[in-house]
Amino acid sequence: MSDFMRQPLAADINAAPDWLQDIRSRGRTAWRHSTMPTRKTEAWKYTSLQALQQPFAVTTASTAATDVSDIDYPVLGGPTLVFADGHFRQDLSTTTLPPGLTLLRFADASPEQAARIAAQLGTAILPGRHVFAPLNDATLADGVFLEVAANTRIEAPLHVVWLTTGQTQPISVTQRLLVCLGPNSEASLTESFANIATGGTAFTNGITELLLERGSHLSHYRLHLEQGAAVHIGGVHARLGQDSVLSGFHLALGSALKRIDLVVDHQGTGAHCDLDGIYLPRGQEIVDYHTCMEHSVAHCSSRERFRGIIADEATAVFNGRIHIHPQAQKTRAELSNNNLLTSNKAEINTKPELEIYADDVQCAHGATVAQLDPHTLHYLRTRGIPREEAEVMLSYGFINELVENLTQTVVRDWLKPLLARRFAPNPRLVRHLL
Repeated sequence: MSDFMRQPLAADINAAPDWLQDIRSRGRTAWRHSTMPTRKTEAWKYTSLQALQQPFAVTTASTAATDVSDIDYPVLGGPTLVFADGHFRQDLSTTTLPPGLTLLRFADASPEQAARIAAQLGTAILPGRHVFAPLNDATLADGVFLEVAANTRIEAPLHVVWLTTGQTQPISVTQRLLVCLGPNSEASLTESFANIATGGTAFTNGITELLLERGSHLSHYRLHLEQGAAVHIGGVHARLGQDSVLSGFHLALGSALKRIDLVVDHQGTGAHCDLDGIYLPRGQEIVDYHTCMEHSVAHCSSRERFRGIIADEATAVFNGRIHIHPQAQKTRAELSNNNLLTSNKAEINTKPELEIYADDVQCAHGATVAQLDPHTLHYLRTRGIPREEAEVMLSYGFINELVENLTQTVVRDWLKPLLARRFAPNPRLVRHLL
């Protein structure tokens, strides 16, 4: 067992609420018997975990009190919980809640709420589908519980913010979010992950679970804004009930390593998932998305679109899987992954997969890898647009459709200048974009 695997087992198990102790104990046992994936493991073939081969310190509330005013993340104006290095920051949070909404830390849960959390936590994670889930359980000290009552529509945008500051030595942070939408309820939730780009190494082990009951609708935005030495290995696991709808949007700027696993399990007839995503690594950064649409019952549908722009010597990985179970007749599923390489040294490894065991389905999948179109570039230059500006326009245009498609206008309006600056720090080069 490596030092990285041994270190969490030495952490103080009494640092969490009593009702979490059983979950932590089970996690420690499972982690003790786990095996770290290597490059010979199919799902990790293109992503090295070398960044984890160093000791990580557990932060305390005092170290998490670091000034985070320089970290940029969207302000949505609705109920917001902010965590810094895994510790709750009351001074940055807004906890006034409308009727029908529960949004609280695990540490503040009443005995009745704690029982509901304990009963649901981990149930959306399919067995063996998340290698780092036992580590998350083993180190779980706090988390967020979001529950929307039946027949309730929450108008205000909900926001959970996870910040990492990077201390003088590498730190590890455990993030956990459990979302439960009651029958015929509706809400919009944004998760933001951001850091001090010039800070030290911070390893975030994050898990989000989305449980949608019959007829509910969740808009879920997950913004990975971490840069620099940040390491994030996370997972989003969703379980969709009858006629429920999950609309998801994912964004990943690059950092030392980002690996995100997305698993959506259609468990109720008529369930639908719309999933869009953008990744933008540059330098020597690594972004790895593994997605899986599980269609377990009949008459469900999914549509998935991911686009990546990989620059410099960066690496991106996209593995998108659609799994149609034998009883999932009348399924409709689409998946597309389009990539733009803006450098001869940039790398993309993409693999869309279809695994079908039913005979009455409509499925499509595809992937493309391209460079900037020289003919379009030439056309813009003949119209007097400098080459550098034309390249920025074409790159931004590659992802603009997904950005404009965002229904949460506050998030969209905040992202547009951020993404434009990603391609060109010089404002002159983005004058036609904003």
